[in-house]
Amino acid sequence: MPIHDQGYRHYAGQRAPHGRAWMVIARTHVMASLKYRPFLALLLGASGRFLVYAVQIYIATYSAQSFVTVSPQLFQDFLTGTGSLFVFLVTISQGGLIADDRRANALQLYLSKPLTRIEYITGKFVPPMLYLLSVTWLPAMLLLLLQVMLSGSFSFLRENLFLIPAITLTSLTRALLSTFVILALSSMTKSRRFVSVMYAGITFFTAGMYQSLRAITGSRAWAAISPGDMIDVITTWVFRGRSVPPVPVPVAVAVVIGLVVLSMFILERRIRAVEVVA
Repeated sequence: MPIHDQGYRHYAGQRAPHGRAWMVIARTHVMASLKYRPFLALLLGASGRFLVYAVQIYIATYSAQSFVTVSPQLFQDFLTGTGSLFVFLVTISQGGLIADDRRANALQLYLSKPLTRIEYITGKFVPPMLYLLSVTWLPAMLLLLLQVMLSGSFSFLRENLFLIPAITLTSLTRALLSTFVILALSSMTKSRRFVSVMYAGITFFTAGMYQSLRAITGSRAWAAISPGDMIDVITTWVFRGRSVPPVPVPVAVAVVIGLVVLSMFILERRIRAVEVVA
């Protein structure tokens, strides 16, 4: 019978530098989501919406009597309306990012390794950001590129050059707020379903409360309690809309920043509490 040496063996493999562990976490979650068929169907639905707007741009470009016109409002409509619905659905689909780790007691294992809280949070932060930008910023920019290709001219882009920063700022604002809120909620429980319910409650309850208080008091200032309405105020402003916002733009920006900071505080406290126990 052969005798195996159970002594120390020097590691001959390649050592990965510190600070890159978040890439492994992010890549794992991205691949896991892409293997989930309902999530793929959701992304397919978002792609179908892109095709609808692409057809509208095609008709507006080649039809002289088209009822559709290519304007900044078209790109704003793409990011709002049903666009907000896809942002909501993609966000709640990521509700188990931290909750699943808490349920499986894997969070202690993560933080017992040479892995910092920043790396762990970054690894969880990247997947929802990528998916949210893939249904907002990426298709909107492709629509803008499509308009240039179909028209064979840069005249529309030159006249509306602000669309590039407007699309980017709107998409980043929606993605950042949604990602931080869903991560904060996910860190507070072990159930991804409860995370989805809490996020939906925050989204729809605040919007309903705003409409109720507005009907009772006649004041539109109550929109400040609704994150969705604050995002719409910022979106209308960056797209140079002429509608009168319910609250000043600085108030909307302050509300969004406040929610992001609050989410970061909750997230940091929840992760640090587990790290201390571990």
